[in-house]
Amino acid sequence: MAHLSILSVDRLTALLKELLARAKGFKPDGRIEPALTAASFQGDVEILTKQAEGGVTVNPQDHYAALETACRNIFYELLASTSIQDPSFGQIWDLLDIVSILSDIPLCEPGLVFWLVEELLDSQTIDGCRIVFDYLDSRRERLTAKNFKQKQLIILRACNELLRRLSRAEDTVFCGRVFIFMFQSFPLGDRSSVNLRGEYHVENITAFEKGPVKDEEKSGSVMDVDHEMDAVEKEKTPVVDPPIATEANKDAQTVQPAETTAKTVKFDAPDETLKETQPKPESEPEPDPETLYPIFWSLQDVFSQPIRLFESQFFSSFKSGLDLTLRKFKAVQQQQQSRSTSKTPSEAHRPLKRKRADTDQSDQQQDLASSFNPRYLTSRDLFSLELSDLAFRRHILVQALILIDFLLSLTPKAKKKLGNTSNKSVLYAYTLPEEEIAWATTMRTEIATYLQQGQEGKFYYRMVDTVLSRDKNWVHWKAEGCPLIRQPPISAPSFLESQRGALKASASRRIRPSPLGSLDLAFLSNTGEEGQAMGLEKLKERERYELPRVEDFKGPILEDEFDWEMAREEKEKEEVAVRKASKMWRALRIASKSKLNLFDKIEEGGNLAVFWNPPAPEKSVEAELKDDDKSDEDEVAKKRKIDDESSAEKENQEAEKENQTVQVNGIKEEDVPMMESEPGPESGPSGAMEVT
Repeated sequence: MAHLSILSVDRLTALLKELLARAKGFKPDGRIEPALTAASFQGDVEILTKQAEGGVTVNPQDHYAALETACRNIFYELLASTSIQDPSFGQIWDLLDIVSILSDIPLCEPGLVFWLVEELLDSQTIDGCRIVFDYLDSRRERLTAKNFKQKQLIILRACNELLRRLSRAEDTVFCGRVFIFMFQSFPLGDRSSVNLRGEYHVENITAFEKGPVKDEEKSGSVMDVDHEMDAVEKEKTPVVDPPIATEANKDAQTVQPAETTAKTVKFDAPDETLKETQPKPESEPEPDPETLYPIFWSLQDVFSQPIRLFESQFFSSFKSGLDLTLRKFKAVQQQQQSRSTSKTPSEAHRPLKRKRADTDQSDQQQDLASSFNPRYLTSRDLFSLELSDLAFRRHILVQALILIDFLLSLTPKAKKKLGNTSNKSVLYAYTLPEEEIAWATTMRTEIATYLQQGQEGKFYYRMVDTVLSRDKNWVHWKAEGCPLIRQPPISAPSFLESQRGALKASASRRIRPSPLGSLDLAFLSNTGEEGQAMGLEKLKERERYELPRVEDFKGPILEDEFDWEMAREEKEKEEVAVRKASKMWRALRIASKSKLNLFDKIEEGGNLAVFWNPPAPEKSVEAELKDDDKSDEDEVAKKRKIDDESSAEKENQEAEKENQTVQVNGIKEEDVPMMESEPGPESGPSGAMEVT
């Protein structure tokens, strides 16, 4: 059997070389593209399934081992004899394509192609690995389409070994290509790149100078850059000529030197101008860079191990350190803005030409767009220069935002959302106190406001906020145990059934004369028995589009009051009270537009009788005086009328008496009948009427 396997390896090696010779006819120049397929060989690939000795078929595992040995022999022979820059190296790309075809049939191990790629990466330099990744990027979909579970561990091992060789500072783009290849190869919900246990990168230790600066080192270790900057500043400082001795400035005893300020001050100026030129004292002093240096770099320990903040002493030091850092960043930015806006008198009169500062600013914008620093230098001498870098300040504050979002995920409200999750290893028992929640919220707002300033600040913060918002979804997905994101495909019967339902729902139908659920509107054209308004005419009545008067609510409100008094059950009384309150509310709303002055006269209990019977309007003083004069005149006229009537009545009485006397004198005494009457004041003692 051993002799048979050796013969089969030799025969398979010869067959593979024949396939490589045929592939060279398709790609004589040795390029990576185009890729070889099974159709390119017209069925000759299946010959490899048979052994050379009499066409005997052996165990598949033995055949896989024999074919792998044959592929490795050819691979090592080509790799040792050709360079990756030579056109003849294209035979290795053809060999990898043939192995990929054999693994898809399958006629060999599924992971054989990536085993060969792993050895190819180990044998090449960084530049050669870039060419290998050109091949992998062009064949990624094809290599990962089938049997991915047998290939994923080999892909991870090969890519991680390559990343260990690469420098993230010099080979940044190539590192990104490797990561993108892995991200595109593995499924979105694959657990291979998920930190399920929530472990932190505690090996990432930031080393910095922790001891205080000695005076000798402080005075003797001044960098040459500082001397050059001082010399440049002295050259840029304008020289102000001394004032000419005139009558106007004889009283000036001292002249302010030009080196202290760039603005000239007139000595005969008012005191207010001098007050404006003096710097205003700040409420919080700017932190010294030497003092801030150890505090600033100690924040990196907390960034790499956030769970240390669960202890109160670390949290208090972190709060003070972050406050000082943000205060220093704000001060540096204010200095840069004031330096860019302020111009000396000599710069104002310069001719319009391109300045070096403008070119430096454009270069700074380009550097800001393409700046990437995997690890910043922690030298004390470079700290002031790093603070003046906008990209450095933004990088640190983004780290602070990530940590603050982690702290805000420990609030009671946030932990309640993750209460039903299964992965308890990423959940913590620590709960953030209320005062720390307020500080974290305030600090996050201040950092967000700061990041929106500067060059393209709003765009930068929007991108950072978008990434952090999406990261919260990933944290929630991890806490749930990383459930499958990609759903299984729909079966053919389910798809056909859904398709039939969609066609049935979207089919055109005949419109019914009266659709289901519609209201019959024939009543709008009806009329009453006696021709009264009905239907549509009833909708035109004024009561439907005009507001009612306040007096119209009097009757319904009184009826509700009567119903409330006659009600026996509490439920009935409540219903009546609700109806009455609704009518009273509508009456008050209508009365507020025309009778607002009567609102203060509404009695307790909501009695609206003042609207039904409004009181007489109060008169002014002049009107009251006029009414008094008029009443006096009426009384005088009334008295005169009474006097006239009384005098006229007396005259009538006298005239009647005279007429009676004349008539009595013309009648005989015997003709007068004797009438009995009661004695009165005008009768005599005998009770008879005295006639004169």
